[in-house]
Amino acid sequence: MKKIRLLGTLVAATMVILCLCTVNVRADDVEWNGKTVGIDAGHQLKANLSKEPVGPGSSTYKIKVSGGTTGVSTGWPEYKLTLKVAKKLKKELKSRGYKVVMTRTKNDVDISNAQRAKKLNKSCDIAVRLHADGSKSSYVNGAGALYPSKSNPYVGSLSKESRKLSKCVLDAYCESTGIKNNGLSVRDDLTGTNWSTIPVTLIEMGFMSNSSDDKYMASSSGMKEMVKGLADGIDDYFGF
Repeated sequence: MKKIRLLGTLVAATMVILCLCTVNVRADDVEWNGKTVGIDAGHQLKANLSKEPVGPGSSTYKIKVSGGTTGVSTGWPEYKLTLKVAKKLKKELKSRGYKVVMTRTKNDVDISNAQRAKKLNKSCDIAVRLHADGSKSSYVNGAGALYPSKSNPYVGSLSKESRKLSKCVLDAYCESTGIKNNGLSVRDDLTGTNWSTIPVTLIEMGFMSNSSDDKYMASSSGMKEMVKGLADGIDDYFGF
């Protein structure tokens, strides 16, 4: 009887090990779909107020990294939110077969907006810049996406594809989250966009100055829906 029990225990243990191995293979050995996504988690622990050219060869200078906004209800700084979402998005994208490059993986860094763009330019097909918005009015809410215009002197040739990327990601994001869709906006004064050589979008995920948006973005359920929407939008852009 003891032998039978021992044999049963060994069989059960073997099955558990096999199941674990199968799960690990599925999670870590996903076939590459041929696309690499760059993710820039906006801001960092400390702002860098020294300046850099707003675009290649520009005589206009802007501060390298601004401080970002802060959650009115959560008290979270923007840099904390963006990195949390970026890490979860990386995991989700890898599970869908993408390679992912992050501009930062911790908050205590000093990486300018131009440096972030240059890093993603090296090996990525697109750049997704994650940010959150702020307003003097606590009633303003919703998500938006920023892209360069056709007349942008630095990345005008990327306008069409950047607009397509922005629309795909924003629409899917708002559909997944239920956050108000504030639409697309043209911006030609963004250093992290102007130094890009690949299609780029800046996603304002919600208003941290709005209590409802702020709480939602910081919640585990909210982040799950946010990440799904962002990833779905990237799939839509590539036609997957």
